Amino acid sequence: MESHDETGCQAPERPILCINNCGFLGRAATMNMCSKCYKDMLLKQEQDKLAAASVENIVNGGSGCKQAVTAGSVDIQVGNVEVKVVCAEISGDSSSGENLEMKAKTGPSRCATCRKRVGLTGFSCKCGNLFCAMHRYSDKHDCPFDYQTVGRDAIAKANPIIKADKLDKI
Repeated sequence: MESHDETGCQAPERPILCINNCGFLGRAATMNMCSKCYKDMLLKQEQDKLAAASVENIVNGGSGCKQAVTAGSVDIQVGNVEVKVVCAEISGDSSSGENLEMKAKTGPSRCATCRKRVGLTGFSCKCGNLFCAMHRYSDKHDCPFDYQTVGRDAIAKANPIIKADKLDKI
């Protein structure tokens, strides 16, 4: 038999453990990291780039920061990740900081009719209010929303009237 050196074949390399010491095996293609650690590293790099860009935008070309929240999407191998960047205007006013705290502290969600706590099981109506299971139907809470008009408009929009052009008689 010929040796490996004569045939040009290479012996398989010994398995390489992940450089983050997570216990899984790494590969040279993923910089000696396991797939999970490699994806986490890529995600962290993308977030760092977005954070640096937003800080640079605020410092250099910040236009008063009129938009409170901007959303961007980062495309990596795993899938789409939405990143929300909050831009806060720095000012000497302490009243704006108190205003932000008041918006963050919202009370428990309650039924608009009986004021019962509904939590995550609340039903939102087309009138814009939140209701419990008993008052979720429009006839139970005297809903001011006009379902008939909305239905008529939807049917009229879906089925436009088609009229043929009049022909000139010869």
